Parts: sequence; C-alpha cells; structure tokens
Amino acid sequence: MGRVIAVANQKGGVGKTTTAINLAASLAAAEVPTLLVDCDPQSNSTSGVGFARDAERLNTYDLLMGGGAAADALQPTEVETLWAIPAHKNLIGANLELVAAERREYRLRDALAAIRDRFHFIVLDCPPALDLLTLNALVAADSVLIPMQAEYFALEGVSELLDTMDRIRQSLNPGLEVEGVVLTMYDERTNLAQQVAGELRNFFGEKLLAATIPRNVRLAEAPSHGKPALLYDVRSKGAESYIRLAKEIMDRAQRRAEPAPEPTPEPHPEPDPMPEPADIKPPRVIELQVETAEPAGVGDERKD
Repeated sequence: MGRVIAVANQKGGVGKTTTAINLAASLAAAEVPTLLVDCDPQSNSTSGVGFARDAERLNTYDLLMGGGAAADALQPTEVETLWAIPAHKNLIGANLELVAAERREYRLRDALAAIRDRFHFIVLDCPPALDLLTLNALVAADSVLIPMQAEYFALEGVSELLDTMDRIRQSLNPGLEVEGVVLTMYDERTNLAQQVAGELRNFFGEKLLAATIPRNVRLAEAPSHGKPALLYDVRSKGAESYIRLAKEIMDRAQRRAEPAPEPTPEPHPEPDPMPEPADIKPPRVIELQVETAEPAGVGDERKD
C-alpha cells in the first residue's frame, strides 16, 4: 500500500503547491513510484508538472463525482517514475455538489483505493481552505505534511489545522497523523525565523523536519516552464532542499515499516548455588569392653 501524504495548510502563500510538486518529483527521482494528485481548483500542480488545462481530460473532479476511475486518470510526467492526476476549475463546484452526496467525505479515498498498491507515495496538493476538497484529502491521507513560513500568523494557521485534524481523527480517519512540519521560504539569518523555529521545535519535537526550504529564485521560475525544480536546475538550492526533504521522509517511512524489535527476554535469575556440604567425618566407633561376671559357685567347683 502506498503512503498517502496530504500537503495542507489553510493559510495561503506558504508554498503548499511548490512543496507538493517538488517533493513528489524528488521522491520519484529516487526511483520510487510516486503519484501527485491535484486537489486544488487553481490547478497549479497540474501546470507545474507540464500539463495544459484540458476540460476533456479525466481529472480530480471526475473522481470525486464518480465520473471516472483513478487508473484512467493517470498521466505520465517528464520524471520517469512520477505520475499525476490533474485538476480542473470545475472542482470549485464540487464543494456544493458534494454537500448532499452519499459518503461525501470518502469520495477521494474510495477513488484512490484501487491504485494505492501501484505507488510507494501518493502526494495530495490541497487547496488553501478547510472545505470539502481538503476534507476529502485529509480523510484519504495517512498523514499530513504542513508547510509553513517562520512567521507569527503561520503559527495561528497551524493551530487551527491541528484542531481540524483532531476532529477528523475522532469521526472519519482515526489513523491520520502529522507527517511533519517543513519550514518554507526560510531565512535563518532573521531573529524572527529562529524564534518561530524554536517554538515549533518545542511543540512538535521530532515532527519538525530537519530539511528547510530557503527562498530561491529557481523554485519560483520552474513552474513557468512546467517543470519541477530538479529538472529546471538540479543544482539550485531549492532543488537540493527538496531532495533532502524527500530523503528524510523516505527514511522515516522505512523506519516505520521495519518490524518492531522483539523485546529481549529478561534473564532468569540464577538460583543460589547449593552450599558445599560440610566435611562429614566418619562416625566414631566406641568399643565397649564389658567384663562378664561368672555366676556364683562356678569358681568354687573348679577349686574342688
């Protein structure tokens, strides 16, 4: 089963789409079969991997509304082991059309179930809102990757997202967890960035990923060419940062998949050694010498 990771943050402009595109491409560059699913009506992930907008092509809207199978919507990309399911602006209407639909929260999960075993990772690019599209992505996901800037308002957005995840765990997807928090547009030279990073480290602990994404011109230029950063300029700092992020996520997935070590049985306490038997001396034999008295009169007869 592929691991489904939703890239989500209800705050806009934090690099969700850039992260979804480049994380998926970096995972695929490691020869790991990866699928990128565009769940955003803006369709930026679709154009970011080289697809023009086409209303006739099967897309995420068709999957949610039951108009097609996920296997038929798969599109190959320039990266050999990366596939994509594109989006379309019709997704805007899905928020209204799904309100009265049966199993409205499970539509994306049900659609992806048939192809999950074909991929090691499935990356979902979510819209910047907590609507039915994002809800479908969070219900379908195993974990959530949260990109955020090192700014104060970003902290408020993350707290609301965590509240939403708690409610989803209670009723719709008990296994949903935080894959990690990745700092985007990060400038370690500023005091604010370091303070926010420190707050996140105190709150999330190991969930705060070590890889950070710096501000980088190549990351901003790559979408205009319809390419991930590693195809546009693999030596750029942005491409290298996402490669490190992909490696970190793969390492975590590998550790998660390894069977837990069997507990070492506690050694049984050795019994106390038996005390050495004391030297046993042979019993002393006491010889009793008893003089037998002759009966009276016997000696007299001998004298006679």
